[in-house]
Amino acid sequence: MRRRPAACSDSSNRPFAPLARPAPRGPIRRTPLTFQPSLPPQPLSPLDGRYRGAVTGLADFLSEAGLNRARVEVEVEWLIALTDRSLFETSPLSDADKERLRALYRDFGQAEIDWLAEKEAVTQHDVKAIEYLVRDRLSTLGLDGIAELTHFACTSEDINSASYALTVKRAVEEVWLPALDTVIAKLRELAAEHADAAMLSRTHGQPATPSTMGKELAVFAWRLERVRGQIAASDYLAKFSGATGTWSAHLAADPDADWPTIAREYIEGMGLGFNVLTTQIESHDWQVELYDRVRHAGGILHNLATDIWTYISLGYFAQIPVAGATGSSTMPHKINPIRFENAEANLEISGALLASLGQTLVTSRLQRDLTDSTTQRNIGVAFGHSLLALDNLRRGLNAISLSRDVLLADLDVNWEVLAEAIQTVIRAEVVAGRSTISDPYALLKELTRGHRVGAEDLAAFVETLEIGDAAKQRLLALTPATYTGIAEQLAK
Repeated sequence: MRRRPAACSDSSNRPFAPLARPAPRGPIRRTPLTFQPSLPPQPLSPLDGRYRGAVTGLADFLSEAGLNRARVEVEVEWLIALTDRSLFETSPLSDADKERLRALYRDFGQAEIDWLAEKEAVTQHDVKAIEYLVRDRLSTLGLDGIAELTHFACTSEDINSASYALTVKRAVEEVWLPALDTVIAKLRELAAEHADAAMLSRTHGQPATPSTMGKELAVFAWRLERVRGQIAASDYLAKFSGATGTWSAHLAADPDADWPTIAREYIEGMGLGFNVLTTQIESHDWQVELYDRVRHAGGILHNLATDIWTYISLGYFAQIPVAGATGSSTMPHKINPIRFENAEANLEISGALLASLGQTLVTSRLQRDLTDSTTQRNIGVAFGHSLLALDNLRRGLNAISLSRDVLLADLDVNWEVLAEAIQTVIRAEVVAGRSTISDPYALLKELTRGHRVGAEDLAAFVETLEIGDAAKQRLLALTPATYTGIAEQLAK
């Protein structure tokens, strides 16, 4: 007769009592959650809240108001371009009237922002609201006679492509590039200051041939300057050729005018490049190129942030305390490398957005779709996170101090890195006929791989080598701190 198994048992084979079946209960009644009343209007993006001070310069160009100001500028300058050429029997405006017209975008402010918001609520079209604003101001200025030249023969993309080109160009040249230049300048300064500061390299994270801290920082400055030059040389293109890029309406109005030349002169007169062959939209290829280059610069900056963070963790850099600042809510001793961590994270966000912009903007279905409309409104967000990262890097680099004693102590316990020098010298001596040692690499590998080798051990080993006396003396004089090649000269 088989035994009935115990319900369950522990490791001592003692049976546990069967679990009691819970008594049935009625439905659980929970108190409904209550919420606080709505907050006053708050920014959803941290760029417009917590970090606003670091990115405010971009808002002059890459905000909705900045875009609308540029749209007014494009509309006004097109009016002036048409009347300057006396098209449709108009007369050129006086200098005074031109200045009054240009004041529409030069003095663009809250009154215009509010006016456009109210008008767009009715038109449900942002560029049409701009046209109505210009027409309204023309009436105020007594220039009703040229009102019908407002937005003449334009499609919205004519205005938008020129406006985005202007705002992105100005944002890059007046805000973003100067911020990058500040970081590059600091790197150059630190590279020169620490040009002779010997340090243990760590290829694959392992002790390797020494360099100097100055040379390693100079590498980043060198890389960034190269990409910076590419960004500074970027094209900023606009089209101004009507509904499908054919100047059809223009020619219907005046078949004798050289509209492509007029459009080119107008666009280039605003400091932009002219895209002559397009669909309804400017093809955005220049934007894709620019954003890829900015993303590339961001990748180099990300590498800088993670390397400096690592050097701090190794003790190579000490962080300069800020009076009153708290590093940890529970550990009073800590100074966290938050500037480099914040830069790292914001560069990742920026890079993802720039990649998305490039992927979306390169394509438009047939002659036009509107995917680029909402996408381009995030240009400022992408540059904003990049600018925030640059601000953090600038502040972080200004708050670190090189611990040369730590660098030297690290070198002093890694004499095995001289194995490269020794085996290379032996090879040269073999070629010169002053040595018959076979396989110098294997000889040094046996001595040093997986072993700590001190100064005395290496000196004793070198003394036994069959090499010329001059080579032997060079090796005996060598230390990890002096085995840095021309790193100092490279840094300078």
